[in-house]
Amino acid sequence: MAAAIQRVTATALGPYQTAVVRMGFAFTWLVFLLWEFPQRHELYGPDGPWGWDMARQLIGDNHSFTVLMWSDSGLLFEAVYAIAVLSSVLLMLGWHTRAMSAVFMVGVLSLQNRSIFMGDGGDNVIHLMAIYLVFTRCGQVWSLDTRRARKAVAQGGPGRVGAAAGPVLWLLLGAVLLVSSRLERVGGEWWVTLILWALWLAQGAWWLVNLKAPRSEVRSLLDVLANILHNTALAVIMAEVCLIYATAGWYKIQGSRWQDGSALYYPLKLDYFTPWPALSDILAGSGLMVMVVTYATVVVQVAFPFTLFNRKVKNVLLVAMMLEHAGIAVLLGLPFFSLAMIAADAVFLPTAFLVWLGGRAALGRDRLLPRGGGRVPGQRGASDEQPARTLVG
Repeated sequence: MAAAIQRVTATALGPYQTAVVRMGFAFTWLVFLLWEFPQRHELYGPDGPWGWDMARQLIGDNHSFTVLMWSDSGLLFEAVYAIAVLSSVLLMLGWHTRAMSAVFMVGVLSLQNRSIFMGDGGDNVIHLMAIYLVFTRCGQVWSLDTRRARKAVAQGGPGRVGAAAGPVLWLLLGAVLLVSSRLERVGGEWWVTLILWALWLAQGAWWLVNLKAPRSEVRSLLDVLANILHNTALAVIMAEVCLIYATAGWYKIQGSRWQDGSALYYPLKLDYFTPWPALSDILAGSGLMVMVVTYATVVVQVAFPFTLFNRKVKNVLLVAMMLEHAGIAVLLGLPFFSLAMIAADAVFLPTAFLVWLGGRAALGRDRLLPRGGGRVPGQRGASDEQPARTLVG
């Protein structure tokens, strides 16, 4: 028990998995926003069929969080959309990850809660993961934060590199939050305001302690609290993915079309879900293939949560689910739903595979963009570390 408590409090588990989840969801939301950019006013803006007055009435009842209810101004909408795009890019790159994760969450919730009837299922996953990522230390590896920290160590101590951007960003976000709170326009339930203020104050305390007493007991305490919060959020993300698949699988079992093996046939015959009619006709024309894919989908979704403690079986089913979502993206024309689910599945990818993949990516980057100086002498890179054996890897 003591060893387990020590591990949970002293280590932020799954650093590579949370980094992949961070990049995956930021990339998915970014591609979606850019793809729908010409239709943004109809989807979430002033020209949509779900008007601002109707949205205000609905949000008045369900108390959803969205800054787009501050005003029906087109300028506010354009600013929120631009900030959502920018925060997605910066979160994917890992630039001041903690702050960007909060801004990313605000952008996702603001746009989605403005028009909740827009989406294909993947928006629900992005909605939830955007909240969970705020509480993770998802910038430990594969981020500009890590690169900045290494440069700081090479130049004589933490905080020497990029020291100005953090406080400026913190003050700017604090000013926006203060004005919003004073005008009672944060939105959502009361605890939304409390969480945002807690995040802002905690980040300020973290920066101050790192600056004044980086080796103190207070710094160690903050590190322990951050690790506990991270590991709890990671467990919630894993449980969420399992719940999605378990719920989908058990509901499918109750359907007569899934029981007789013909469920896949019907979406392949709907014009809305056939971007490649010829390919859909080929698959739908084979009764055996339709039955196999239908039953395999149910088996994989129901069985996956029960395989987490057997790495080999879990990895096989994980590959099967990712291939399934790739097939959904191509055959049914739901690329953003598939990207969101693949990004969520990535929390279960093996650490050894991710370390190997990161090494290959770094090698390819160095070949394409050779840089002088190389690595700091005596310093280990993230890909050189021996990965700990955890539930997720």
